[in-house]
Amino acid sequence: MPDMPDMPELPPGAARTSPEGARCGLVAIVGRPNVGKSTLMNALVGQKISITSKKAQTTRHRITGVRTVEEAQFVFVDTPGFQMKHATALNRNLNRTVQSTLSDVDVVLFLVEAGRFGMDDAKVLSLIPEGKPVVLIPNKLDTVHRRSDLLPWLKSMQERHPFAEYVPMSAQKQADVDRLFQIIKPYLPEQDWFYEEDALTDRSEKFLASELIREKLFRLTGDELPYNSTVVIEKWEEEGNLRRISAAIVVERDAHKGMIIGSGGERLKRIGSEARQELERLTDGKVFLELWVKVRSGWADSEEHLRSYGYE
Repeated sequence: MPDMPDMPELPPGAARTSPEGARCGLVAIVGRPNVGKSTLMNALVGQKISITSKKAQTTRHRITGVRTVEEAQFVFVDTPGFQMKHATALNRNLNRTVQSTLSDVDVVLFLVEAGRFGMDDAKVLSLIPEGKPVVLIPNKLDTVHRRSDLLPWLKSMQERHPFAEYVPMSAQKQADVDRLFQIIKPYLPEQDWFYEEDALTDRSEKFLASELIREKLFRLTGDELPYNSTVVIEKWEEEGNLRRISAAIVVERDAHKGMIIGSGGERLKRIGSEARQELERLTDGKVFLELWVKVRSGWADSEEHLRSYGYE
């Protein structure tokens, strides 16, 4: 039986209720970096809980999203893209996260770009344990001019792996998302729900805040900033509907610090402004956000730093 995610605490005397015929299970979303895993996760959950950017390797943590549809509760796990470059402690940590997730789940959603299959896709596919149901999801269908062009590619994919289902889709289309729920549902075990019906994620607001800041960091620095940067929440105070947040952006070199701060501090101000606005939408409250940049040479290759920064 797969390991269940950590259960949220319930008030004394409260009980989790599941309907008759309830189903519940863990669903992994896997694929090479930057293939659309986080976008699909957010579409399935119905709210943004996993950050996205054009920079590859954005997702670094096992992020759980929850969606309950009728009697079935889907517990989706967004994983980092498997890292084949640069054998740093950070990348080894991310790869362990992918492998441990795959051993726990009930069904796997394997995302590929429609019509494409490279060595990086093959590496991820090779990690999926034998006997695990795998749904092939060709994403980014808008890049394919004619569906008939996919037939030879689909045949070659079925020769690579005995996929349980084939679901071409676009995460931007609600009809495609709804259809995917119905296709996955029979693969969930018949058992009580893990979470309450309205649960969306097992991650805290504090974690989501650090991720949203990191997303703005990547989006607003583009390819200038190297992959090895992270965000650490150093202060979190709540006063009614107000949150006071202080966060440090951690980089490896002084030159990276200058890239983030920008001329006259304008880039850092913009990162903070955009992150604050999204945090206010997330929390439905007022947010005071303070950001600064710290240099920690070699942090991405230090197991001690990784643990202190919240990597599993």
